Amino acid sequence: MFSGTRKFHLIAAALAGVAFTGLGAGSALAEPAVVVKSSASEYPVGSKVDDAATITLGNGATVTVLTKKGTRTMKGPGTFKVGAQPKSNRARFANLTRTRAASRTATGAVRSAAVETTERPLSPNLYYVDVAKSGTMCLASLNQVRLWRPFNEGIQTYTVTDTASGTAAEVTFDDGESVAPLDPALLAIAEGGSYTIAGPEGSDPASITIVSLGQRYRAADQLATALVDKGCMEQLALMGEKLGA
Repeated sequence: MFSGTRKFHLIAAALAGVAFTGLGAGSALAEPAVVVKSSASEYPVGSKVDDAATITLGNGATVTVLTKKGTRTMKGPGTFKVGAQPKSNRARFANLTRTRAASRTATGAVRSAAVETTERPLSPNLYYVDVAKSGTMCLASLNQVRLWRPFNEGIQTYTVTDTASGTAAEVTFDDGESVAPLDPALLAIAEGGSYTIAGPEGSDPASITIVSLGQRYRAADQLATALVDKGCMEQLALMGEKLGA
């Protein structure tokens, strides 16, 4: 038999052990992974799946997720643990989100003679504003806005217009250039502002809404979550293509 004092200490130690174990289990819970590319309807792009969960995919179905440790692409048929053996995406992520001073660069593609067979290239940077795509655009900086055109042949001028004030600014791409900066002195981009981008005659204008991310994200899964929350789905899809390649 234990004395009253010793029994008290044994019970206290046991309770402390339970509390510690519970705390450890809670702190070990994995953060959810973000689906950035999917052909499975039950796991749409932008949805979140527990990193420790398993998912079952049918024949031919693919799902790409961003986890805290890297990128994981699962191809059916089969059952997969979401967070198992992810591939590091640090280098690709750093390149995709690199911010530089506004400059002009040649990062597009030259059309072939058979234009109809030319595949449209993907933007090399998450924060380039695609001149031909409409939607919500998340930017790391509202003072360093760069427009991007997928094909870099010829001289082309695009007009960016603030739909609320009517203020407009022209951005001209020289032959061979795919990236050109928008001069903030001519048109200041505002948080939540709506803008149209009108290109050469015959092209359809793009309508975009600008959202500031408010910070620079250093982890792909955290940025993906922010893009989902702010409705920047085109950029999320670009992450899926670039990091899931």
